[in-house]
Amino acid sequence: MTGKLPFEALSAETLATRLGTNEALCARIGRDTTHWKVREVGDGNLNLVFIVEGASGAAVVKQALPYVRLVGDSWPLPLKRSFFEYHALTRQEARAPGSVPAIYHFDEGQALIIMEYLAPPHVILRRALIEGRQLPNIARDIGLFMARTLFRGSDLSMVTKDRKADLALFADNVELCDITENLVFSDPYFDAKMNRHTPQLDSVVAELRADRDLKVEAQRLKHIFAANAETLLHGDLHSGSIMVTDSETRMIDPEFAFYGPMAFDVGMLLANFWMSFFSQRGHEEKGKRDAMRAYLLGVTAETWAVFRAEFSHLWRSERTGMLYQKSLFEDQGDRLGAEQALDHVLHQIWTDLLGFAGIEVHRRILGLAHNADFETIADEELRASYEAKALKFGRHIAVNRRQIHSIDEVNTLAALIEQESSI
Repeated sequence: MTGKLPFEALSAETLATRLGTNEALCARIGRDTTHWKVREVGDGNLNLVFIVEGASGAAVVKQALPYVRLVGDSWPLPLKRSFFEYHALTRQEARAPGSVPAIYHFDEGQALIIMEYLAPPHVILRRALIEGRQLPNIARDIGLFMARTLFRGSDLSMVTKDRKADLALFADNVELCDITENLVFSDPYFDAKMNRHTPQLDSVVAELRADRDLKVEAQRLKHIFAANAETLLHGDLHSGSIMVTDSETRMIDPEFAFYGPMAFDVGMLLANFWMSFFSQRGHEEKGKRDAMRAYLLGVTAETWAVFRAEFSHLWRSERTGMLYQKSLFEDQGDRLGAEQALDHVLHQIWTDLLGFAGIEVHRRILGLAHNADFETIADEELRASYEAKALKFGRHIAVNRRQIHSIDEVNTLAALIEQESSI
């Protein structure tokens, strides 16, 4: 199968026939297709994902569809998103080695990527957190990944010509950006067609959608998102796009990659830890989750601390781009000036990440794509009570983000709201 053939969606039944001569795949799993076992395992919103096992190994084949899988062919979506995913993965591997699956083959015409199979005990991080597992390395691994990819993909590090060429390449990821711009920043705040929420939240939702300060803040954040092409983002970094074991953490699914504000990835990621925190009481069938809640708040604090430390390290050791150039500071004997500038940059990331986190909480409860953290709580009354607390938390950090100064403040707020008795 080559990129010159018309696009055709794979199936578990046709994959071996169509990819049986693919050299990259055969080299990984064996050439005898009669021994291949193919399973379609995609449970995301957009793509087909196959696990292909052969006599000598296994691989993942991921193929984009010309529509949004979650909705169907009534919502067309370009196949080129696999092009952006491929290029994002190659850049992430270069900037944060070992943090993403290895790529074996890319076919632009068929919109498919053949990549490393992250076999069990790898699991999706969101599933592990729902089960109450405390992964020891996620804060460190994700904090390092974000600092390295966001710093090294920006004008703080890259050669200006290369960075502008990369910006132009990813600027064509228009349709995926459009999904984020509408489904994240706008749709949750009015009665948009594809929205849905737990029915018991009706009064809370009405109150939020009448909240002028919140709507203005959401649009200010959308403005930052759309206008600040600061670095190459993952674009959809949450606990459902991370695979983990007790000792390893890999980021997956960066088809939403584009140039945007550094705070976006960090805020989206931390929001998902806070949502997991608020959902834990819905998963206490086998006992109280007090320790899990404390663990999750600890993860947010450690993730932000690791990000700050690594970003600061890269600022001092790899600041070779056109921004805050060393010729203005260190080369003039003004190391304090460079530190002052670093403080300003980190403060802006901190302030904006809180806004993005608050908006992410809202869209995951009020918009189209929801989180299993809450959705797997069968009792709607209980689910609504936990979701309401998360919505309240999201509103507070989005609207008051300029007056919040530390991650400890945010976590204290989360604990306070979580302990409230009802909606």
